[in-house]
Amino acid sequence: MTDTSFIKQLDGYGLTTAQIHYRLPDQPSLLQLYVWQEYDLAPDFPTLQGFLNFWRREIEGALHSVCIAHQRLIQPSEFRAVNGVITVH
Repeated sequence: MTDTSFIKQLDGYGLTTAQIHYRLPDQPSLLQLYVWQEYDLAPDFPTLQGFLNFWRREIEGALHSVCIAHQRLIQPSEFRAVNGVITVH
């Protein structure tokens, strides 16, 4: 059984972190912070876009700004398929 996050990384996904600043309706003078992290595809970020669409639809906090950091953890030059099994006693 293979970890789904590892499979995503092999498919080109990278770790995306978003700082989401928002305001609550009852305290509009306060700026709140929510940190979101998931594997996503740059530069379109479809997973993040889906989350932000959900936020706009379902959450009362108005979005102020979103800051994104993205890093591919597995680069093509770092991964090499190996044929065979090595047993160490």
